[in-house]
Amino acid sequence: MNPYRHFIGEIEAALRALQAAGELPSPLDFSAITAEPPRDPAHGDIATNAAMVLAKAAKKKPRDIAEPLLARLEGNPHVVGGAVAGPGFINLKISDAFWRERLRDCLKAGLAYGDSTMGQGAKVNVEYVSANPTGPLHVAHARGAVVGDALANLLLKAGYAVTKEYYINDAGAQVDKLGQSTFLRYREALGTPIGEIPEGLYPGEYLKEVGAAIAKRDGARWIDKPEVDWLAEMRAFAISALMAEIKADLATLGVTMDRYSSERALVDAGAVDRAFEELQRQDLIYLGRLEPPKGQKPDDWEDREQTLFRATRFGDEVDRPLKKSDGSWTYFANDIAYHHDKFRRGFADMIDIWGADHGGYVKRLKAAVSAITAGKGALDVKICQLVRVMKNGELVRMSKRAGTFVTLRDLLDEVGPDVVRFTMLTRKNDAPFDFDLVKATEQSRDNPVWYVQYGHARTRSVSRQAAAAGVAIEGLDSAPLDRLGDAGELALVRLIAQWPRQVEAAAAAHEPHRIAFYLYDLAAAFHAHWNRGREEPGLRFVVEGDSELTRARLALVQGIGFVIGSGLKVFGVTPVEEMR
Repeated sequence: MNPYRHFIGEIEAALRALQAAGELPSPLDFSAITAEPPRDPAHGDIATNAAMVLAKAAKKKPRDIAEPLLARLEGNPHVVGGAVAGPGFINLKISDAFWRERLRDCLKAGLAYGDSTMGQGAKVNVEYVSANPTGPLHVAHARGAVVGDALANLLLKAGYAVTKEYYINDAGAQVDKLGQSTFLRYREALGTPIGEIPEGLYPGEYLKEVGAAIAKRDGARWIDKPEVDWLAEMRAFAISALMAEIKADLATLGVTMDRYSSERALVDAGAVDRAFEELQRQDLIYLGRLEPPKGQKPDDWEDREQTLFRATRFGDEVDRPLKKSDGSWTYFANDIAYHHDKFRRGFADMIDIWGADHGGYVKRLKAAVSAITAGKGALDVKICQLVRVMKNGELVRMSKRAGTFVTLRDLLDEVGPDVVRFTMLTRKNDAPFDFDLVKATEQSRDNPVWYVQYGHARTRSVSRQAAAAGVAIEGLDSAPLDRLGDAGELALVRLIAQWPRQVEAAAAAHEPHRIAFYLYDLAAAFHAHWNRGREEPGLRFVVEGDSELTRARLALVQGIGFVIGSGLKVFGVTPVEEMR
């Protein structure tokens, strides 16, 4: 149960009772009503804005709604007090017994606690990573991979039917350059000096391995052939080799995709033509001329008649070209077709995780999705800002194999997948991030990964201590939870009860980083209570001579372990049983 959503239902029931009594008009829209923890816990357990959001429609002052609403709510058996605050907010105090029963819910559900039906099985496509197959994944790709994977897991927990997808950009000029770069390394492998890699091609040493593999397979077959003969072969071989490496790195990170979609296959299957025809059918294609960018006229600006999509009808700043001067499709046209294909596969809800260099592309693609789906599709784009790898305040360069960037493989070898995954989620995706190698591995509360994992390990340690003392640790969902009366214990119970709300709120906002913040707060509260027990023996979890109180406290500890374990599962991180 999400207790806050439960109380929205109770608030709505009280409002309907006021309507039935003639104290409020009908109908009223209750959809904007919220119930959430107050910012200051001293104000109570649940705050609601009901009177504030209904005042205008009801033609009443907020307090004139809040006071009779509070009187109704105080008749609820779980409400033990309340007050109207400020212009009309209502703060409610909820009984300790109600919160203890939420702990029992947690104990019965185990790691499934927080699972929600909010999504009602709606299909969602989460596309992430989607790095051009022109080199190994780097740390910025790692951030997108972690954010996308955690978001997909979060949506699954919230009741959505999620497909995790990688879009392989294997068409266009960038993969032609990959093929040309691979041919140079192929010649090099056969003993031909190649000199400096020409500007515009890929200089990374990772292509030496690819070129050598082709040379081993084909010998000198291609060495004297014109580009038209070898380009497709070099391109396809390199893409296959690099995608195999990308998939291996993702697997090490714990990321497994449900689907890999090929841009080239999409184009060859006529998907771009279908999308173009759909836009034509809606009279959203025309021939016209575009003005140069405001305040500047690039040297390569070409004033010509173009095939344009009416993007401005859907909130974009300018209409967008769909064909190049040679008549081939633009990248944008291919992207429209790809999202049209997603929609045709049943995904009205689409989420794309992009890198920092794609921020200016968001508005036009959202416009295109709105157009190509006739308003039935929705696209949410999450931009992941750049990542810098730091050590002792200095930028890190781990290897020369990839050229100038730090690869995902380098980072995984340095700190491991669990540290990478959790650490990448300790900041919101659109904030720049410094991945500090020292901080990510130090054992202190300043390292959220260690601090949360230490919390889980402590829950397991308490269970082992109790078992060694002969206390039964099975069936704790039937423990006498009314024995939990200390303020610190009840505060932990309330934090546990917030987990279902955290899942739903983070899923609705598409913000998995919220889970990291919550897990840190829960771990901090648990560590603080643990430390109190060291100073006050009466607060220790295993109480000699009082098995019932011990079982109640073990139930609390087990609940904390379940919630931390559940949150780490969303993150794709393995909970530790003990700290070494």
